[in-house]
Amino acid sequence: MTDPTIPKSNPSSVAIPSFKTRDSSTSDFWTERFEHSFTPWDKGGVPLALQNYILRTAPVVTLIPGCGVGYEAAYLASAGWDVTAIDFSEAAVRAAQMALGSWGARVKQADFFTFVPDHPLGLIYERAFLCALPPALRPNVVQRWAALLPAGATLAGFFFFGDSPKGPPFGIDRALLERLLHPYFELIEDQAVMDSIPAFADKERWQVWHRRR
Repeated sequence: MTDPTIPKSNPSSVAIPSFKTRDSSTSDFWTERFEHSFTPWDKGGVPLALQNYILRTAPVVTLIPGCGVGYEAAYLASAGWDVTAIDFSEAAVRAAQMALGSWGARVKQADFFTFVPDHPLGLIYERAFLCALPPALRPNVVQRWAALLPAGATLAGFFFFGDSPKGPPFGIDRALLERLLHPYFELIEDQAVMDSIPAFADKERWQVWHRRR
């Protein structure tokens, strides 16, 4: 399997530009950052927990919301998965399409809250999407996950815990996350993450949730 990853420089060495937009629920917020090449959340590759999950899981139709540069989309596609990655920032989509070459066709500009997949989903992959949005939107995100995933489908990815009110990233209390998810999902896997970027170190977990029947 090809690992389409692109090394990144150390985010701590990058100067922070002056930004006009502070509301991460708007596409302008993310467009500004991508246009300034300021993406300190970008790991520059595919996390180990996802690689391990793909190795032991049969391919299903997959959606990646808020995909950024989209390394995971290319990785899943190279492993034979039917994957679509979306981002509502045009600049993010352009960056992904340029970085991923032929795999860039998997990345589309769309709003997660209105996006309708062409085929029923088997998996939504969560990677710094929930924590990127203001906390007030968390119930909306969870309800949209539940609406998009049929019974027996999977929500899998990385969840950022902790108290960080000045995000993004916005950490979430674990008990709160479980209260939001439990009406729709059952937790079946929960592991420590060993290759986090510094901002997420010791604060994120790899989790797999199944949509309740």
